[in-house]
Amino acid sequence: MTASPAAPAPPQGPLLSVRGVDVGYRTGRRSRSTAVHDVSFDLHPGQSMALVGESGCGKTTLGLGLLRLLPRTGVVSAGEILFRRKDGRTVDVRSLAREELRRFRWSEAAMVFQGAMNAFNPVLRIEDHFLDTFRAHERGRARRRAGIREESAALLEMVRLDPARVLGAFPHELSGGMRQRALIALALALKPQLLILDEPTTALDLLTQQAIVERLSELREELRFSMLFITHDLGLAAELADRVGTMYAGRLIETGTTRDIFHRPSHPYTSALINSVPPVSGDLVVPESLPGGPPGLSSLPPGCSFAPRCRHAVERCRETRPELEVLHTRGGGLSHAAACLRSRELAAEGATRD
Repeated sequence: MTASPAAPAPPQGPLLSVRGVDVGYRTGRRSRSTAVHDVSFDLHPGQSMALVGESGCGKTTLGLGLLRLLPRTGVVSAGEILFRRKDGRTVDVRSLAREELRRFRWSEAAMVFQGAMNAFNPVLRIEDHFLDTFRAHERGRARRRAGIREESAALLEMVRLDPARVLGAFPHELSGGMRQRALIALALALKPQLLILDEPTTALDLLTQQAIVERLSELREELRFSMLFITHDLGLAAELADRVGTMYAGRLIETGTTRDIFHRPSHPYTSALINSVPPVSGDLVVPESLPGGPPGLSSLPPGCSFAPRCRHAVERCRETRPELEVLHTRGGGLSHAAACLRSRELAAEGATRD
């Protein structure tokens, strides 16, 4: 696992600014379980950010919440989701009316889901998915089917698929890797500024994973879209992302450039995640397992949620809930922050060992 080079300085102003977002699920008439709590981060034009963490930490819920794609029981209950549109206006996604939200999705921000088979309508051919997408979002612009088919073919060629083979196929007639690439092409159809990908390579073999990751990197360079990549695969995060955010028990507990996170992690949980993955080069190292499991979101322990599993925890960790604290700032305003009472102390110890 090799970390990508430090991210370039971002242009003026973020594309997406998330401020104090809470996401919860209704569990009864009067009760609600909070799955994401007080998450804040910025994503600049052309940047790629990975959200990493164990299953159930809130990564997918946050991604769905940003585009208001949550199931009926889910709701973004607090905070702001500020997005700078193509026309330069900044809108709060939470306040968009239904028709505005429909136009916003796909043309400004799109999502690639984990299960491509579930994302496609199984009784429609791939060509029909493209046709429906263009016609639904281009009302008032009359286009013939042949023109849409030509543009769809170009999109499929961008992800290295054969349009003659794919356009006329039903989803079940394609392999897993072909479906996933077709879904990426469909997501890019209206040239969105932001692409959110939720574990897009989880069910694929390593060679197909690598092919998709390489093509995503190339497309981001070509089309200059921003990317929010949700994954538990640290290798993919290191390869695809400029910045990384670690989530635990519904909270963002560390953010930084890819170099910061993989070379100088400042939260014990981030360090434990990295140490649980065997290196691909260097001396043979036995991965370290992380004892225990994450807490239930409805019964979080007092103080730091990670304290019961943390070998560095002291008594104050079990009493005080830490907030994200900026440890240092790189050029262009890129900061490294961690929500750990001992983050500076542990970072200093790591620097001494290095």
